[in-house]
Amino acid sequence: MKAPRVSNWFGRAAMAAPVDIETAALRSDRFRLEREGDWTRLEDILKRMEGGSLRRVSDEDLLALPALYRTAASSLSVARETSLDAATLRYLESLVQRAWFQVYGPRQGLFAWLRGFLLGGWSRAVREIWLDICIALAVMVAGTIVGWLLVAQDREWYYALVPSQFTDSRVPGATREQLLESLATKDDAGGLSIFAASLFSNNAGVAILAFALGFAFGIPSLMLLMHNMAVLGAMMWLFAGQGLELEFAAWLSVHGTTELFAILLAGAAGMHIGRSMAFPGDRTIMAAAAESGRRGAMVMTGVVLMMVVAAILEAFPRQLVGGTPDRLLIGATFLALWIAYFFAYRPAQTEGQP
Repeated sequence: MKAPRVSNWFGRAAMAAPVDIETAALRSDRFRLEREGDWTRLEDILKRMEGGSLRRVSDEDLLALPALYRTAASSLSVARETSLDAATLRYLESLVQRAWFQVYGPRQGLFAWLRGFLLGGWSRAVREIWLDICIALAVMVAGTIVGWLLVAQDREWYYALVPSQFTDSRVPGATREQLLESLATKDDAGGLSIFAASLFSNNAGVAILAFALGFAFGIPSLMLLMHNMAVLGAMMWLFAGQGLELEFAAWLSVHGTTELFAILLAGAAGMHIGRSMAFPGDRTIMAAAAESGRRGAMVMTGVVLMMVVAAILEAFPRQLVGGTPDRLLIGATFLALWIAYFFAYRPAQTEGQP
């Protein structure tokens, strides 16, 4: 029995409704001729957009782009259903893929995004979490003081706080010469690249953990920051006991001004998410988490870059530059650069910037 005639079969194919193969079967040349005008217009718009000539695309064409894309997608669906010739099928597949990218794909390429990120997007995201940075900084300072006071009252706290890899000769009771030796430079840079990779892995892990723990309303992030800074306070107490506080500060500043700044930002970014979830205001908790999560992810992308810089500084300049003034100069220079970039450098936000 012959299947009944189906009106508007093309619209039904676009909605992926089952279509009788016998009714939908059309010759490839007729199929193409009936729709080639829309395909040609769509391809012309895509060529101009892909060539970077968006200004040459009229408002009318931009408004028509989604409808033309859906028409081409429907044509592709019909072409597959009716087993049209391979050339037409390949042409439509390519056309639909290119149109999808322009309609739904990212608005800019990787290099354009990276340029916007470095030239304003990152620093803007950092300034937007300034309150969380202030809270995290206060916690880090308090952690340093707590570590110093704990060890000053009971030396056993030193072994509880400081990791074992730092307790070779840097232990309570060590002589001044032993502590100075631990701050000494290396004769050459051999093997330091491996050391840099190891340091980057360790430091990035601490920063990522500080960020990730922020989802528990930020409290674990603050506890992690305090613990890490208590380690620093304990070591500062040790070197200060032998009158080496300036030498230790110089040794630490080479990479520490970058590394500690990165950990500060990571903890603040995590706490920003937790704080927005605890106090969402007029937004839902999920909406607040999504908004702060995007901002925190932007900050964390930059934190990873800072950790790369810190690992290089820790493995090379800190190990090869021995003078206290030179080390202080390197540390102070990087600290000044980071502060200037985040808080003094304020370019106007342009369209498409993160």
